[in-house]
Amino acid sequence: MARSLEAPPAPRTVLTGIDSRAREHPADRAALEAMRKLPGFGLVLRKIFGTVSDRSLRLATLASAVRVDERQFASVYALYLQACQVLDVGEPPELFVAQTPLVNAGAVGVDRPFIVLNSGTLALLTEAELQFVLAHELGHVLSGHVPYKTMLRLLLRLSVLVLSIPLGGAAILGITSALLEWDRKSELSADRAGLLATQDLDLAMRVHMKLAGGGRTEQMDAEAFAEQAREYEEGGSIVDGVFKLLNLVGRTHPFPVLRLAELKKWSASGDYEKIL
Repeated sequence: MARSLEAPPAPRTVLTGIDSRAREHPADRAALEAMRKLPGFGLVLRKIFGTVSDRSLRLATLASAVRVDERQFASVYALYLQACQVLDVGEPPELFVAQTPLVNAGAVGVDRPFIVLNSGTLALLTEAELQFVLAHELGHVLSGHVPYKTMLRLLLRLSVLVLSIPLGGAAILGITSALLEWDRKSELSADRAGLLATQDLDLAMRVHMKLAGGGRTEQMDAEAFAEQAREYEEGGSIVDGVFKLLNLVGRTHPFPVLRLAELKKWSASGDYEKIL
């Protein structure tokens, strides 16, 4: 069972009218533009969403998870609404908690996305840290990432649907690989939304430390973890570079040390402060 959550943090600067492109990572934008130009990409997109709708995806979640509102997970809902306010989200997407020990969350849908928070995430993170994750998922919604993320999940899971698409196996594999590559880079943009909502870089660092090493943060050190990020990025030969690429195969998220390094770079660049 998830531990009880503390009171929501104090209100923060509301970022009214901020264009999502101001916080998007350039690697995310470049990968998305390249992916859209792939032969057959539009056909695959239309085929998938001609078969699967927002209604079908929501009904499956409605039947298998708990909807978060004033009556269920009320403290989580308060955190969520605050993140929506800070990020200037007009109509908050529906939020659900699903029973699974895997520490993760995701935004799902086509035209009306909703967010699913895994119970394992609720158990691992404090309220302030949880708000970073909620804002991260809102970042995906605001950036228009969710249809492509949903497309990738369906391509990976629904082999019958894939077989019905009139493209060669190599083309489908190429589109799936491009989606995975973009998917990882999109996480860097969403992390920036998490930082903008919580407005606390140390908190963002703790989230990534927990994603890497679990909940025993008293046994970890933020500066030592940041040193790991520097060592990973700066050192190594050509062979190490090949290993780094191979290690990413099949992953949906960048490694926690890399996500931490990218947030620190963005914070130090001045662009984060300009938005605030």
